[in-house]
Amino acid sequence: MDTNAVLDLMKDVAAEVITPRFRSLSAGEVMEKNPGDLVTVADQESEVLLTRALNAAYPDAFVLGEERSSADPTVLERYLTADHAFTVDPVDGTKNFVGGSKDHAVMVSETRGGVTVRGWIWQPEHEVAWVAERGAGVYRNGERVTRTPVPDADEPRGCTSMWPLRGHAFGPMPPLVGSWVCCGVDYPKLIEGAIDYVLYGRNSPWDHSPGALMVHEAGGWVGHPDGAAYTPRSRVAGIIVAADKGTFSHVRRYAGEALAHR
Repeated sequence: MDTNAVLDLMKDVAAEVITPRFRSLSAGEVMEKNPGDLVTVADQESEVLLTRALNAAYPDAFVLGEERSSADPTVLERYLTADHAFTVDPVDGTKNFVGGSKDHAVMVSETRGGVTVRGWIWQPEHEVAWVAERGAGVYRNGERVTRTPVPDADEPRGCTSMWPLRGHAFGPMPPLVGSWVCCGVDYPKLIEGAIDYVLYGRNSPWDHSPGALMVHEAGGWVGHPDGAAYTPRSRVAGIIVAADKGTFSHVRRYAGEALAHR
């Protein structure tokens, strides 16, 4: 499937099983995978449809879906060793979706040899598509986007979805504010300039592989508290997403140790 065809698939699946349930979920259509970790029938059905289509187009590729991984944790190890693979996050920001917030997304990425080569984010309620190909840039609704580095004289503005860190100030940087609690919105917001860095504790390929490629293609940097660059095969806890490499180093200097111990 060419890049546009994958995006069209995501839009079609969202239109079929996600959008009709937005602000229309019944009590029986929302479940807990773990305490506080929600899943809906929209997550489940969209993952089945996306996985089925990708398997048909790429029978030799391994498709890692978030809900599949929740049901069978061993599939993550299979993904980590697969030469050709896809990640599928059928409804990123499920809590937002359940709560009626437009800040949710469908995300897919393609990896070869453990390197993300293509990434897609579709925000159905905002009608915004983000697409990136390795070495070819990142595009918002068909227009190429780049991220302006943070000026040397400015302290970077950060956000996080980790409640204990919200309002905390690291070094000279302003206090952290809350993120959009959806990687499919957070990463694009950073590219657009709404924020200069994002701190994450959890490291799941379906959450970070698409957006990390987009940030890199826009001129940003994504890495871990130990300084290592992010890859979808990395299992290091803690992720720093930054507008540029200098900002990454600055944030790591002041927040890296605290993030590493989260």
